[in-house]
Amino acid sequence: MSQQKLLKKVIQVLEDAGIQYMVTGAVASSLQGEPRTTHDIDIIVAIQESDVKELVKAFPPPGYYLDEASAVNAINKHTMFNLIDAKEGDKVDFWILTSEPFDQSRFSRRYIEEVFGLRMQVSSPEDTILAKLRWAKLSGGSEKQFIDALRVYEVQFGKLDINYLEHWAKKLDIESLWKRLQNEAETG
Repeated sequence: MSQQKLLKKVIQVLEDAGIQYMVTGAVASSLQGEPRTTHDIDIIVAIQESDVKELVKAFPPPGYYLDEASAVNAINKHTMFNLIDAKEGDKVDFWILTSEPFDQSRFSRRYIEEVFGLRMQVSSPEDTILAKLRWAKLSGGSEKQFIDALRVYEVQFGKLDINYLEHWAKKLDIESLWKRLQNEAETG
């Protein structure tokens, strides 16, 4: 199964189960900025323990690996769990929606994007930029994350809510990366 088909199936399962979600990470930044290949799909989910069995049932072995205990543990600890397409090796990282203000803000701002005939809820461009800058900082300076954020900024420039970006850059303590991004976009 291609990554596109896997994403389509995952979204259909989430929507059928009534699980709120938001596509984020490289998939979102590729839609909003510069496309790049990735082997994982990042999705933030507002999922309950009672939803896990249905998710596991929708992705049975041997075609897929989705550990029910890991999913329940991730829900309880507000971390993440994986779904792996055993044949292709593609992976979905399900990040549990937390009560952190930034997570709540970006989840409330998601929008519907249609691509390849697939309608999905996606992180806003501003939140994609902020999340990428945050990951760049947390990973010790990942250029890949920074470049993803920069490309989204460049492509979406003129449509972005700069006040929102500046507010969260300060709150997330990523102001230096935000300023660097703006400088590189101006001189690039």
